[in-house]
Amino acid sequence: MRRQSETLLLVPLLPIFLLGMFPMFLIALLGFFGLAIFGVLVVCVGLASSNEAHDNFNHDVIVHGYARGSERKARASSMHAATRLAMRLDAVGAGMIVIAIVGLLYSS
Repeated sequence: MRRQSETLLLVPLLPIFLLGMFPMFLIALLGFFGLAIFGVLVVCVGLASSNEAHDNFNHDVIVHGYARGSERKARASSMHAATRLAMRLDAVGAGMIVIAIVGLLYSS
């Protein structure tokens, strides 16, 4: 029986590597300033996610009208779960910005 090459195991990981190159180069080449830019991008993703969750909830209410209580609670729960995730992203992004500012002040 012929043995397969181990390099074929790395082929599915190639897109993850290519997507992860940009933030790593950004942080490596720009230092703390790159970390701050990456933090701002994470905050933007959190805000966009929160806005999308609210938009989906409002769309359901406007297009379909107020549904039964259980269905409305399910939609509201889904919106709150997405909003909590967005708040975590905002907190992580803000933390990255604070760490970058402290690093810039400490290094100079």
